[in-house]
Amino acid sequence: MRWFGPHDPVSLFDIRQAGCTGVVTALHQLPVGAVWPVSEIQARQQLIEADNATHTPLHWAVVESLPVHEDIKKGRPSRELYIANYKESLRNLAACGIRTVCYNFMPVLDWSRTNLHYEMPDGSLALRFVWQDFALFDLCILKRPGAANDYEVSVAAAAHEQFAAMSAVEVAALTNTVLLGLPGSEEAFELAGFQTLLNEYAAIDAAALRENLHYFISEVAPVAEELGIGLCIHPDDPPYPLLGLPRVVSTEADIAQLMAACDVPANGLTFCTGSLGVRADNDLAAIARRFGPRIHFVHLRATKREDNPRNFHEADHLEGDVDMYAVVRELVLEEQRRAEFGGHALPMRPDHGHQMLDDLKKKTYPGYSAIGRLRGLAELRGLEYGIRRGLAAEAPPPRRHAEAPQYS
Repeated sequence: MRWFGPHDPVSLFDIRQAGCTGVVTALHQLPVGAVWPVSEIQARQQLIEADNATHTPLHWAVVESLPVHEDIKKGRPSRELYIANYKESLRNLAACGIRTVCYNFMPVLDWSRTNLHYEMPDGSLALRFVWQDFALFDLCILKRPGAANDYEVSVAAAAHEQFAAMSAVEVAALTNTVLLGLPGSEEAFELAGFQTLLNEYAAIDAAALRENLHYFISEVAPVAEELGIGLCIHPDDPPYPLLGLPRVVSTEADIAQLMAACDVPANGLTFCTGSLGVRADNDLAAIARRFGPRIHFVHLRATKREDNPRNFHEADHLEGDVDMYAVVRELVLEEQRRAEFGGHALPMRPDHGHQMLDDLKKKTYPGYSAIGRLRGLAELRGLEYGIRRGLAAEAPPPRRHAEAPQYS
């Protein structure tokens, strides 16, 4: 389960009591691009393991995330320094026994939503993205040059009409939601300087960003390979361009190109069903089947597209548009294949969760309240249990790959 460190309202004991043994965390206190020192990594490990002698043991299982500096994404000459720092951080993580490292390559914004407290029919609160609300921010609040070209005429007109009726409080709430920083941070980007950050990508289209990503992975994946680290990219969230910024890890074809750009097992995927599932043209079970050996980390959550398919909200984990049965079945088959070669189980976390029950009274990181994720984890574990029992009653599945992946 993801843990944002000592200030996370969800405690390590909450994680233990959810039935987890692996912790997914990062050194959020360090600036992006800095080397992660062994001393800082060990301090976090010691914090996680402090009560292991007397309680259910926990360990730092996955880094999420080791962030990629914007200069690498932009392809600036200074990227060489930041890539060197990244390699050093990987070496230090490996020296501390950590073997799974998640990252993403989304420009400027890590993820985007327009509502962090969308009320569900049962009264719980979910994350939501509404295309018209995002257009309103872009056209009427940010006033990005050329933004009108990115929206349907009807959407733009409705956004302007909606903006005219909004209060200052509502405008501020939408602005802060869209400009929310990295997960684990309570700080948002400042509107005044945000356009400047976008302007730095003016000459970087999807082809250029993809080239920069492939350059980065060709530099760092061989190092990860030597270290025995599974380096796994998180897909774009949501998986389409926003604010004039390109996105290049949104489809099966995008993933295939990235895997081919540096064809070593260390170059892998964080298989996030929520991010990829926003697009109706992504067949999640087929993606899990095709890239199974290169999946090093799994996020299981379900999103639900609304009447306007550009709108979506976080659904219950076994509902929404994700065929969770088909996906988990493919992942179980992949784990069984790995077991034949002595491989490790896939680290999985229940991604996001509705704010519900007693957590409605608490301030939590968006999507990361304890009880909603606990409910999702319980449902997912029950699903997995049923699939494993069903497969055990069937004939052994055929081997689908010639050899086992080195990292999991």
